[in-house]
Formats: sequence, structure tokens, C-alpha cells
Amino acid sequence: MHIINNTFFSFFFIFLSITSFSQDIEEIIVKGDWREINVLEEDSSIVILNNQIIESQPIKHFENLSYLVPNLNFAASDSRARHFQIRGIGERSGYERTPNSAVGFLIDDIDYSGQGGIATTFDVDQIEVHRGPQGSRIGSNALAGLIYIKTKEPTEVFEGTSEVVLGTYGTHNAGIAFGGPTQFNQNITYRVALRTDYSDGFRKNLFLGKSNTSKKDEDTYRLKLNWKVRDKTTLKFLITQIDLDDPADIWTIDGSLNTLSDRPGMDSQKTNAYSMKIFNSYDGYELQSITSITDTDVVLSYDADWGNANSHAPFTYDYFSETLRDRKTFNQELRLVSDPVDFNSNKNTEWVIGISYLDVEEINFKNDDGVYGDPSDPFGPYTSKSSFSSNFSSDNLSIFGNVDYFFDEFTKLSIGARWEDYESNYYDSFGETFNPADQMSGGKISLNKNLSDVANIFISIARGFNQGGFNLNLGLEPESKNSNLYYDPEFLTNYEVGFNAQLFDAKMNIATVIFYSDREDQQVLISTQVDPTDPNTFSFLTQNAAEGTNKGLELNIDMQLKESLNFFARLGLLKTEINNWKSRPDLEGRAQAHAPKKSYAIGMNWSITDRASLSIDVVGKSSFYYSDSHNNQSKAYSLTNINFDYLIGSWTYSIWARNIFDEYYSVRGFYFGNEAPDFKDTLYERHGDPRHLGLSVRYDF
Repeated sequence: MHIINNTFFSFFFIFLSITSFSQDIEEIIVKGDWREINVLEEDSSIVILNNQIIESQPIKHFENLSYLVPNLNFAASDSRARHFQIRGIGERSGYERTPNSAVGFLIDDIDYSGQGGIATTFDVDQIEVHRGPQGSRIGSNALAGLIYIKTKEPTEVFEGTSEVVLGTYGTHNAGIAFGGPTQFNQNITYRVALRTDYSDGFRKNLFLGKSNTSKKDEDTYRLKLNWKVRDKTTLKFLITQIDLDDPADIWTIDGSLNTLSDRPGMDSQKTNAYSMKIFNSYDGYELQSITSITDTDVVLSYDADWGNANSHAPFTYDYFSETLRDRKTFNQELRLVSDPVDFNSNKNTEWVIGISYLDVEEINFKNDDGVYGDPSDPFGPYTSKSSFSSNFSSDNLSIFGNVDYFFDEFTKLSIGARWEDYESNYYDSFGETFNPADQMSGGKISLNKNLSDVANIFISIARGFNQGGFNLNLGLEPESKNSNLYYDPEFLTNYEVGFNAQLFDAKMNIATVIFYSDREDQQVLISTQVDPTDPNTFSFLTQNAAEGTNKGLELNIDMQLKESLNFFARLGLLKTEINNWKSRPDLEGRAQAHAPKKSYAIGMNWSITDRASLSIDVVGKSSFYYSDSHNNQSKAYSLTNINFDYLIGSWTYSIWARNIFDEYYSVRGFYFGNEAPDFKDTLYERHGDPRHLGLSVRYDF
């Protein structure tokens, strides 16, 4: 396997050295900033996945595309990954979690941080991964970075696309998107996107004799309306509904892809979102108003013993856990954005100022029931039932601004800042109440120097923050008040030096960044048993370690080798360390969890004829620690994906294979006792998807 991948890598670099360039690479525009800019003007580490890359992926979900972005990792529970980690920083539990997220996740400027599972990529225009703190951009939800997804906008002429996907494991997906001007008003344009995704899943439940207990049953609906009221005023409306009706049955005792559960749970989510944007131009600036509302219902339930009556015989061991979560958000943001610089008019400054208000309300209900019995115990099985509820709300008010000062056409100084005030309220059925409040600030200063029209170098210092919080659903009794219940805000100072260039007459894009980050009051996720004598009280909690460091290098290369051949190579090198953790001195000096030292993606797209094309990519990660609670690690892995397209008019037929060499790998791991009678600590892993084959048909109209 590794020999094949190394040969592939070597072949293309040899090919690069002997092939002449012949066609320009298209201009790359960053859309997830205050205003659209050329990527060569960017002063941070960024990976952009354009529409061509997105459409070529047979499985339309960001989780699959994330492998193409080095130093980006994810933590999936049973269904889709909700949380992502950038440079080793970010939440990893799909169940117990913080109210806020260290990695921002925006779709059409709506904040879905901590809800990445809804990110279907059908009818998506561009995806951007901004690595490093975005404190002046979206504040506390972007300590580690920002994932920005931009869906396609309505067009001035009617057009659309449709797609059907068939694959192994019962995969059958379908989507249609279309839009244009309305008949009653040419100034009002619309776009509708409908998508359904279904798969039986890769696992078979041997006890129930079913192959769909880890299925994916997902629907996405989106409507966009853009109204050009007058020359200087535009209104944009968005309605989105995402319904993930996914069971939860992936955890195994024996480490295989077969499960033994007698009570599979659910890992489902239904989200409704609405937004309205107002853009009004004035002399010298534009007023932008973004209003959004989200309503999310989540069901997280699972067979916590991962087995059945036969699995633990002669002992009786059965345990089931269910969490119902209702989360509502309201966000209002106002921005004043200046017109771009104009050196002909002696205008050498760009600026943005704004204010943002975010209201969050979340209700959790958790119900657990279990039974444990030893056949030698004359008193019979021990039965336990428990329920727990918690209410959380917060008000976040932020004031932010950014100024870009151009000394000349080649040198730019940028200064950005954000001040954030939050007040939170928490109470639960155990009588715990908190009313914390805090004020935090962050920002960024950078100097960008254009070495020529096609190359620049930058240096930046950015400070990000992540608000403190509570360990929701921990289930600690009132008398157990201690430091486990509440944790402090975390701050991160990031230093970067980067270089961007278009070389060989714009036939090659190269971007490289060296970074160093200091973490203060580092928030770390650990696992624990609330009751040392009861394995059913296994839970997660967040604590503060004193310090941590994250440093490394990121490299992106895109090349047009010849008119018919494109090549890309992306590399991430990362070294992390936990420092000065007084409560866990045994972990001081160790690497942080979910922070592989190496991650990469290489690939090519070859236009064999005017109709036929072939794309291949190889993605991989080195080993990484599963948790900050123990020293168990994953194994390094590489995955090879192939896609063959054939065009006939407006039709595109694709034959594809993901993980074609059927690599057996894991993406998450737990270390705790879950097997009667002694419940000895054991490593349990969540394995990634095996080989997956299929056929796709797309029609553009």
C-alpha cells in the first residue's frame, strides 16, 4: 500500500520536472472575508476548494472533502462529524460538548459552529478553510480557525443541475438545483436546491441480522431569494432545512466492522435556519445587515454496553443512554464596509466596523437506564435509572473593526480587533446554577508586501479567544461542586510568516506558511467516571491546562502541467505540546490529541480527451493521540480515491472508487471499561469507511 502511494507521489514530481507549462491557472478569489479579495492578498493560511473539486466528489459532504485539507481533522461519533480540529485545536465529542466551538463553521454567513454534520456540499460554490485564529472575524467561535461554505447564488438566467448517485452498501443519492429570474419581477432571482442521501452504512449488526443499523438517511432543502430593490439596495433571503435521520450503531467490542448491539440508538439532527441580508451602498461605504435564526433538535442515543444478552454472558449487562437537545440561536450583525482602495483618487485605506449580537438557548434532557447482574449474586440484578436536564442560555455582544492601510500599491498594513462581552445562565435538575460573565478581546496585525504582481510575503500576529463554559450533562450532584463544573476562557496568540506566488507565467500557484501558537489556559477534553464503581457513569469533561504550544508548516501547490493535466499537492506539518498541567503532570510534554504530525493530499486531474477525464487523489495522516486522557494512538493511513468522468452533451457519467485499496483505519478512539465483570480499561476505536464503489450521473441545464 505505502509503496504504491510513494510511487504515485514520485511519478508526478518527475512528471512535473519534464513537462512544459501551457495554460494559466484561474484567479482564486477568497469569499469568506469582509470583502472578496484575490488569494495573493491574503495574510493567513487558507485552503480553497473550488466548485470543480466539490462537484467531482461523489459523496457530497464536507466530512469527505476535509481529507483534502492538511492540519484539519474531525471527530465523528455515530453519524456525521459535528466538530473539527484545526492544527490540533477543537472539540472531539459528539455527545457531551461545550456550548461554544473552537472552530467556526459558517454556511452562507450563518453560524453553525459545532453542527458540521449538516454540511452537505451539493450545489456549493466554494469552501474555504482559514487556519489560525479568526478573533477579529467571528470571535469566540474561531479560536483555531474558520470553515466557510458558500452555496451557489441565484443567477440572472434560468439554469440548474441534477445528480443521481448509486453505490455499494445501498447508496442512492439524488439532488436537483435550479433557479433564475422570477417571471413577475426580473429584479428578483431565486435558487432552489433539494438533496436526499441514503446509504445502508458499512456495518452489519450480527445480533439483529441487519445491515442498515448505521445507515445515512439525510435530506437537505434550500431556497435563496435575491431582490435588487434599486441600484444601491439588495436584499437576500435564505431558508434552509436539514434533516439527518441516522441511527447510531458503529461501536464494536471486538474491533471489527460488525456490531452486536440489541438496542441501536439514533444520532439524528433536524435544523431549520432563516436569514436575511441587506446591502445598501452609500458614498464611500456599504451598510451590511445580516440577520439569522436557527432551530436545531438533536437526538443522541446509543446502546452503551455495545452488545446484547449473549455478549456478556453469564453476566447480565445492559445499558442505554439518550440525550435530547434543543438549541435555538438568534444573530444580528451590522457592518459598515468601505469601498476598495483607489490609488487614482488617493484613497489608500480600506476599513470595516461592526457590531454583532448572538443569543443562544439550549435545553438538554438525558435519560439513562441499565441493569447489571452477577449469576453468583443471590440478590439478583442491579437496576439503575437516571434522568438529568439542563438549561443553558447566553448573550454575546461583540464590537469589531479592521483597517487596511496601503503605503503604496505593494505594501499593506492591516489591523483588526474584536471585543466581546458574554453573559451566561445555567441551571440543571441537580440544583447546579451558574451565571458567569466575561469580557474578552482579540485581534490581528499583519504586514503584506507584494514582491511583484504575482507574489507576496506576509507576517502576522493574531490573538484569538474561546469563552469559558460548563461541563453540560456531567451529572455531578450538588455536593460535588469543584473545578470540574466550570472552566475558564482560553486565549491563543499565533505568529505566522507566509509566502504566496504565481510562477511560470501563472501556471503554478504556491502558498506556504510557518506558524507558532501559544495557548493560555488551554481547554482540554478528558474522560472520566463520575462514580469510580459504576462504568455507566463514563462521561467527558473539559478542563484548563496551564499552557500549550502548536507550531508547524503548511504548503499548498496547484499546477497546470499542460492543457490537459492539473496537479495539486498539500502538506501539513504539526508539532504540539501540553505544558504545565498541574492536575495531569504525566501528560506534560506530550503531544495534544487529534494533532497528527503529518497530513497530506496529492492528486491530479487528466483530461484524456474532450469528453473523458480521470482524477486521482491520495490523502493521508500520520498517527495521533485519541485523547488527552490516555496515551493510545491511531495508526498512520493513506487513502486513494479515483474518479472517471465521461461527458455527452450536458450529461456527465462518472465511475468512482473511494479508499480503493480498502485501507483499514480509525478516526477516533476511547479507552475505558465496558466488558463485564471487571470492566477493565480497553481501547475501542471508531473505524473509517472501507472501499466504496459507485456510479454518478449529472445533468446540467
